[in-house]
Amino acid sequence: MSIAAGLVGLPNVGKSTLFNALTKSSIPAENYPFCTIDPHRAVAVVPDNRCQQLQEIFNSQKIIPAIAEFVDIAGLVKGAAEGEGLGNQFLSHIREVHLILHVLRCFEDTGIIHTSEKIDPIADFETIVTELGLKDLESIEKRKLKIAQLLKSSKQNPAEAKLLEQELRLLEEIEQTINNGAVAQVANIVSNAAIETIPLLSAKNFLIIANISEQEVADHAYEKNPHVQALVKQFGRNRVIPISAKLEYELSQLPDEESKELGEMMGLEKRGLDTIIEQTFKNLGLIIFFTCGPQEIHAWPIKKGTNIRTAAGEIHSDLERGFICAEVYNYADLFEHRKISTLKELGKIRTEGQNYLVQDGDIILVKFNV
Repeated sequence: MSIAAGLVGLPNVGKSTLFNALTKSSIPAENYPFCTIDPHRAVAVVPDNRCQQLQEIFNSQKIIPAIAEFVDIAGLVKGAAEGEGLGNQFLSHIREVHLILHVLRCFEDTGIIHTSEKIDPIADFETIVTELGLKDLESIEKRKLKIAQLLKSSKQNPAEAKLLEQELRLLEEIEQTINNGAVAQVANIVSNAAIETIPLLSAKNFLIIANISEQEVADHAYEKNPHVQALVKQFGRNRVIPISAKLEYELSQLPDEESKELGEMMGLEKRGLDTIIEQTFKNLGLIIFFTCGPQEIHAWPIKKGTNIRTAAGEIHSDLERGFICAEVYNYADLFEHRKISTLKELGKIRTEGQNYLVQDGDIILVKFNV
């Protein structure tokens, strides 16, 4: 399953440092704009204690965890939609991701160059979304021309013409919204629309990564940071994730035990990376099902609302093609009772047909014939 989140922001806000920490990569993270020219892609393990617990129950040899894919996209600048700073190339990379992680600088450091005169994460965010909106205007104009052509050829099909007219009105509303400087409202317009239209950059789901200093990690000191406070006020606490990219990167380079000890010394209650990965996974609308046995515990990410036949195809295409049925039970029941035999006695193991919608934590055994 190729579903990715993209780290987006102005130059020198900590994107590449954070990406390296998330994925334990080592791409350049130098102190000058456009260090990252091509998008870098990598994966990070989704934290999930259920894997270890299932390994104990099944006495499995190994664990294959679920992963989340991240893309480090080069810094945007004002004028990107017109090509400034390789903007067109960078904006096309944003189009390919499913969730935007806006990395916004919330710390003062005269030793690190900033593209504007002062640290202002709200203004940085607005610069980025404005460029996304301006790029969307180009796409909207092209789609409107296409709709005009389609309307001419759909005179004999009133139903099709009606849908095209509805889409045209939707695009005109979005266009007006962007021109009025309210780009942030586009996502709500698209999500509440009764009809679909072309994918738009400004309609993508997003999270805010507030990049703070190492000194603000302990005792939630970042809560007194005026920049973080401004972000929480504008976007809500659930959408804002405070993190010190520098500290997280340093911890990611250490062995697990040393990393844990240093994190505790710095007052880190929970790794910010874990929060980012968990929230990314959630906002991408993903859940996890498992296949379990003595060889391995395998965690499979799928979109919520996926039926079990399609989910079986994630394991192997033959399982989807020759699907007959599947035995299903949930991790929560197994963790409570510990034994498969007990689940059978309690009727917790079910046989499900192809239309069953897989739930988070389901453990499945597919029966098929090809």
